[in-house]
Amino acid sequence: MPFEALVAVHVLAGLACVVAGSASALAQKRRGLHSAAGRVYLAAYAVVFATATIMSLAHWERDAHLFFVGATGFALAALGLAARRRRGRLSTPVHIVAMGGSYVALLTAFYVDNGPRLPLWRLLPPESFWILPSAVGVPLILRALTRHRGGRARRVPSGSRGARSSPAGPTARSAPPPRRDGRQ
Repeated sequence: MPFEALVAVHVLAGLACVVAGSASALAQKRRGLHSAAGRVYLAAYAVVFATATIMSLAHWERDAHLFFVGATGFALAALGLAARRRRGRLSTPVHIVAMGGSYVALLTAFYVDNGPRLPLWRLLPPESFWILPSAVGVPLILRALTRHRGGRARRVPSGSRGARSSPAGPTARSAPPPRRDGRQ
């Protein structure tokens, strides 16, 4: 495959990752759009990583760092999938951090490689291409973690006494629902 065709496949797969990753992150966390977009994201990421590996090997001295960012991002995406399938107590937090981290790695590699040629971005110092995706992504990942605790969303229905306190003191909490996997 000519190098230009490889670049075209890489770019299209990268765009698919960005769109599918955004759709999955913004969708309700249940079967449907979230999981379908997640599958597209992982498949596209595999193509991005495969093509990035070939392109990095062809220009190793110049692009070795992009290989390592891509390998880290793809490993995080694979870990995110594995965590989601495991369904343990930590599966949701690991899934959130790993998938969010893979998205940050994807954008980092893009900006490190292309930032110097992008309008406005080229005015920034080169270090910012490494830092800005994490500066935006990490707070969003932390926000997602605070919204989910122990694999279940922390939503307290209005009018529910749940974990709220009254002037007389904290109210009693009801027992959590039994786990599906039979563990306590």
